[in-house]
Amino acid sequence: MRFIIAILSVLLFAKPVLADNFSDTQKQEIGDVVKAYLLDHPELLQAMIEKLKAKEDAEATAAQNATIATSAKNIFHDDLDGVVGNPKGDVTVVEFLDYNCAWCKRNISSVQELVKKDKNLRVVIKEWPIFGYTSEYAARAATASVKQNKYWEFHQALFAATLPHGQDDSAEAHVAGEAAVEKIAKSVGIDVAKMKVDMKDPAIEANLANTVTLSTALKFTGTPGFLINKNVYPGYLELAAMEDAIAKERSNGVCKDC
Repeated sequence: MRFIIAILSVLLFAKPVLADNFSDTQKQEIGDVVKAYLLDHPELLQAMIEKLKAKEDAEATAAQNATIATSAKNIFHDDLDGVVGNPKGDVTVVEFLDYNCAWCKRNISSVQELVKKDKNLRVVIKEWPIFGYTSEYAARAATASVKQNKYWEFHQALFAATLPHGQDDSAEAHVAGEAAVEKIAKSVGIDVAKMKVDMKDPAIEANLANTVTLSTALKFTGTPGFLINKNVYPGYLELAAMEDAIAKERSNGVCKDC
């Protein structure tokens, strides 16, 4: 209904100077005519909706491409990001995630399978904590673990320890707090005292802030979000869909910036 009202507003008042020349009665009559016409020809509304969506999609794609072109180094080669798989792989998967995101928890098994099976795949993890303080603490700790070469072990252990709120995996996952994060870190061989010092590094703050900026520019509305080379995939991806996208990128040749 709001969309219809918006369309009618544009049709009636796109040129305010002309609209002001009509009396309230005339405006009502024009509105009634337009409404009756659109009700008799609903296919016009559908066509307008489709055209608007196509326009918005094209604008979003252009913005995404511009971001990738100007920020390729930050997206694909930030030294503080966790990198797993083959560091010289011919295809790069970039995942924006939060440890308290249940859909990210679902995706970890797909990423694990890809890293295990595809020996020529590079995976970059962008920590994007959007679910509050615990998410941010886990993200800082995970980023700090890169300095101890324990990122992948820690990353997997964090997801293994998350519990969904509720009875199904569609519910929000939950990392139980600072103590739990530190216990998990210790369990994979991380020097927790060093990790806590490294977590205060301003470079980590800058890394997380940069990821927020990138996620906005890439039009992600939540976690997870993916790039497979330079193609953007918002939301959860099934393993088969990821494999198909990776195969397509391989057939297209090497991505120099990825």
